[in-house]
Amino acid sequence: MRGLFLTFSWQDLRRHPWRALAAVLAIMLGVALALAVQLINASAFTEFAQATRAASGQSDLQVRARQGRLPEALFGTLVQSPLVARANPVLEARVQAGAGARQSTLRLVAADTLALPAMAPALMPRPWPESARTSLFAPATVFLNASALQALGLAHAPATVQLQAGLQRLPVAVAGSVAAGGAPLAVMDIGAAQDLLGQGGWLSRVDLQLAPGVTQEALLHSLELAPGQAGALLLSAPQAESLQMDQLSRAYRVNLTVLALIALFTGAYLVFSVQALAVARRQPQFALLAVLGATPRQRLWLVLCEATALGLAASLLGVLLGALLAALALRLAGGDLGGGYFSGTSRLHWSNATALAYALLGLAAAWAGAWWPARSAQRLPPAQTLKGLGMALPGASVHRLALPGLAMLAASALLAQAPPLAGMALGAYASVALLLVGGIALLPWLTQWLLGALAPWAGRRALALLALERARRTRGATAATVGGVVAALSLAVALTVMVTSFRQSVTQWLDAMLPAPAYLRAGGGAQGDDGAVFSAALVQALEHLPQLQRVQALRTSSVRLSASLPPLAVLARPLDAQPERKLPLAQPAVPVPAGRIPLYVSEAVVDLYGVRPGQDWPAFSEAFRPQTQSHQAQEALFFIAGVWRDYVRQTGAVVMPRADFVRLSGDERASELALWPAPGSAIPALHDAVMAEVRAHGGTPQALEFSRTDTIRAHTLRLFDRSFAVTYWLQAVAVGIGLFGVAASLSAQVLARRKEFGLLTHLGLTRWQILAVVTGEGTAWMAVGAAAGTALGLLAALVLVRVVNPQSFHWSMDMVVPWARLALLAAAVVAAGAATAWLAGRAAAGRDAVLAVKEDW
Repeated sequence: MRGLFLTFSWQDLRRHPWRALAAVLAIMLGVALALAVQLINASAFTEFAQATRAASGQSDLQVRARQGRLPEALFGTLVQSPLVARANPVLEARVQAGAGARQSTLRLVAADTLALPAMAPALMPRPWPESARTSLFAPATVFLNASALQALGLAHAPATVQLQAGLQRLPVAVAGSVAAGGAPLAVMDIGAAQDLLGQGGWLSRVDLQLAPGVTQEALLHSLELAPGQAGALLLSAPQAESLQMDQLSRAYRVNLTVLALIALFTGAYLVFSVQALAVARRQPQFALLAVLGATPRQRLWLVLCEATALGLAASLLGVLLGALLAALALRLAGGDLGGGYFSGTSRLHWSNATALAYALLGLAAAWAGAWWPARSAQRLPPAQTLKGLGMALPGASVHRLALPGLAMLAASALLAQAPPLAGMALGAYASVALLLVGGIALLPWLTQWLLGALAPWAGRRALALLALERARRTRGATAATVGGVVAALSLAVALTVMVTSFRQSVTQWLDAMLPAPAYLRAGGGAQGDDGAVFSAALVQALEHLPQLQRVQALRTSSVRLSASLPPLAVLARPLDAQPERKLPLAQPAVPVPAGRIPLYVSEAVVDLYGVRPGQDWPAFSEAFRPQTQSHQAQEALFFIAGVWRDYVRQTGAVVMPRADFVRLSGDERASELALWPAPGSAIPALHDAVMAEVRAHGGTPQALEFSRTDTIRAHTLRLFDRSFAVTYWLQAVAVGIGLFGVAASLSAQVLARRKEFGLLTHLGLTRWQILAVVTGEGTAWMAVGAAAGTALGLLAALVLVRVVNPQSFHWSMDMVVPWARLALLAAAVVAAGAATAWLAGRAAAGRDAVLAVKEDW
């Protein structure tokens, strides 16, 4: 077999390298994209997990408040408990830091410096030689990890950075470094951090090392016996944050991987087209090999060996390209890939097992594409082929797939109803795959039906009759010829409809969530637990500005209902009796019973917490109990009054009336301000007046972001379009590969039909008339393919919009079909297919076709 491959197959590959190169490039691209996505996400998650372990250190448990912050007095209780061996108080915040023109968001972790060597050695500050030994405990002094130093452009020497604290930007000394890796991180002594952030007496969490033999349940029972702590605390393992991030980002990672694997599918089809062309072109050679003693099994393996060579070359190049793409993406953009889950990753974590798996996947794609042509070479009749009668065209037996095709469509409909598996829409993906394969298998019957309807029109036109009748009577070749275009067009239609629907829904969501002309918030995102930086006094002062007609205070906080789920965002907004005017509700609101506080939950809350409209939510009441006890005799009762769409917080969000939030918590601070200018007041004048008032209250205007609503909307939609730009590129690549497959299949048929075209020439047809017949056949098949691709794409889009997005990201959207764009796309594909058929058929009327008639005499 090796000698036969070198003398027969290798020589053919050398004579036609460009066809083989196209297949190699397609599979290489699929392997590279899929491997790069996997490596980037794995590297990002590994760095995140390492940073989480470094921050939690060697603790056994972490104690947090269910809602808000922990009182520092609890730390004293834990230290004195015989159940606890060691305890370390921790205060965390996300802050904006600046050094000259460089800006970066840092995770600030403040802890007891003396406890860090035993509890979290990776966070232990390492002063630089120029720094004082007392800098470990000095006020306004931080120690940065390598990512933070790089992000701020700092050298390993003492420096000063501007750190945002509330409405102010304060100078902070950088006195050393820490060993912890991952995203940009700053470490401070906890006392210094409390003074800097104005968090005196409060903690974010307490890390614990338990005494030997003590269980988590025993410690929790002991803590709940303390006055005022019943139901107020939540205990979690240090690795819980990594597990939460793994679950949160899993669906996003799977979606990216599936999108990348589309190139592998198109690569497999291109291998099929190239090998089908090669087998059709070498029919006499295969027949001669059979006469000389080559068995059908040897002919089968010969074609598969050719595919193996293509697959191995493509897989090896794909692995190399994937590693380069991953390293480049990690260096330039970190490990985020647009999902917002990870940041700051710059180191590639290589996995030999992962690289081998994707290399084998590329090889499997090559084998899958070559199997049908290999079977054609195996079934080739030597005697008839040597006489010039040839063999059946590729795909001629596809009519046997009718029942399997119908069965796959039925299975696709059933799988679309399947629930998510581990938070992933695997059933929906299988449904789309079966939908495409089943639809392609039924192409011959669609060809018979559509082209049969045109028979009366074609009967009065000789050339049209020749083209349509042959296209209809050889309908078995439809799947082999235009199957790739159908799959590519289906993908393009599905993604176009999904992206259009998503963009339209996001636009409507922005209109509902941003009713004011301008907004004011702290720069760099939230600080501490909720980023409530605007005091009630400042809000009241702004309300009296003549440039302002109305000021609406918005509050964002968080609550922890489960140790296995991330914190739940709580949005306090002014609401009235018609919440649908203030929120993008997914369904009509439910009337609120007397004595209940209405909650409007996002769709993610419904999926993650299992709540439904019309129910009380005892777990939420339990989380708010510590705050309600100090203001009223009985706990508040919260009622699920409606479900709204949220395209930002995948972990869930709850909206409650701001008046109830202030009444229960006694906290009138705001995280964000919605501003309506007075009639006749321009936005620039409003900006100047607001910033002057902020300055009068001791704030720094540079620490705030004043944004116009139209600017926020335009920026959001620009980011949206940028995030989905890769999908349009993939669509173009897939359609291009499909058209190449059409050219290869038609070329194979033209070579196999030389005698037929020669006979037509002897019967009086001119060269251009024969070319018109071939072009007509290709156009007819492409029209069928465009109709099938559009229909299958719309069905696939329905699955993506109604199943994949809700199961993967916990949000729904309205399906919007851009009919004009789809019509242009289908027309462009038909036109490109017709041009491809014309180019492929130029050899049909050549002198070789005329001479081919004499081969039998």
